[in-house]
Amino acid sequence: MTGFYYVGTKRANITKLVNIYKRGYASGSLDQAVRDLTENENLLPELICCESEFGFQTIKQWAALISRNERLARTPLIIDADRMTTVENFHFVSDKTVDDILNLQEWDEDNLSSKIRFLQKYKTRAVHLQKEKKEVHITKISGSIEAFLKRAFDIMVSLIALVLLAPLFMLIAIVIRIETDGPVLYISKRAGKGYRIFDFYKFRTMYPDAEKRRLEFAHLNQYQDSQLASFFKIKDDPRITRVGRFLRNASLDELPQLYNVLVGDMSLVGNRPLPLYEAENLTTSTLAKRFLAPAGMTGLWQIHKRGRSDMSANERIGFDLDYADNSNMLMDMWIMAHTPQAIIQKANT
Repeated sequence: MTGFYYVGTKRANITKLVNIYKRGYASGSLDQAVRDLTENENLLPELICCESEFGFQTIKQWAALISRNERLARTPLIIDADRMTTVENFHFVSDKTVDDILNLQEWDEDNLSSKIRFLQKYKTRAVHLQKEKKEVHITKISGSIEAFLKRAFDIMVSLIALVLLAPLFMLIAIVIRIETDGPVLYISKRAGKGYRIFDFYKFRTMYPDAEKRRLEFAHLNQYQDSQLASFFKIKDDPRITRVGRFLRNASLDELPQLYNVLVGDMSLVGNRPLPLYEAENLTTSTLAKRFLAPAGMTGLWQIHKRGRSDMSANERIGFDLDYADNSNMLMDMWIMAHTPQAIIQKANT
């Protein structure tokens, strides 16, 4: 591997990639990039990044030349979205010309590195699947229809729920503010499908300084039996308020995520979106596969062992990987049907 290959002239982006890879190549010309990447067999970058200023049609033709090179099949190709117009973004997304569109200026080096590692795992898996599956076209059509139905169902249910539950939202907000000062909502960065990072919403159930005190209670973390991830959860967490404990037991703290579902960050059913410090440890080996499934409000591990303290990180990851491999609308309906029972069991734990 030879680090990265960057097509463009933005020094800040090149410097950021140098800090990640320590080595790489850069060219200001698409033609030169094609010659370098397709003719030099010793040049095998871990990432190819191109600035959007060359234009959609030009980049599309260039990307087609790159993609036909079997040696580069597992190399992620991303576009720097700085100064990209909305129309260009739409064309790139709908045409699936590249693997991802990122504004490199907005990504710090750690998160960008994690994102790239996920794309590498994703492309490697896609190459294997392409070789194994004989009826790829039929599979794509079936998958597209199911994805459309899942998204339509998510929009309908989340929109209706948000309207009907609006009075309850107001009541919960008032009670939270009466007990403690601080914001009503807890907003954190989470990694969802495709390792896409978004703002994740919950009703605040902890004291305002809870995050600062996480290290203080690290020795109580019930997920200390796995080398695979750094999940963090404490039984009878002292940082939780009285109102917060009630909201958690009844799963009412999760309701603001209906907004995440409505805007497309999450689905009603899927794998839980992870805090970045947890997601970082799942970008290696086959574990990245859990990010191929949508992020969800409820999922397999929640209905199987919700509220139990003896659930290991390995079991939790196993459920996530199982959902990523076998998810479909029928399974989603089954999970949703069993979620109320899981919530009741949790409240009685």
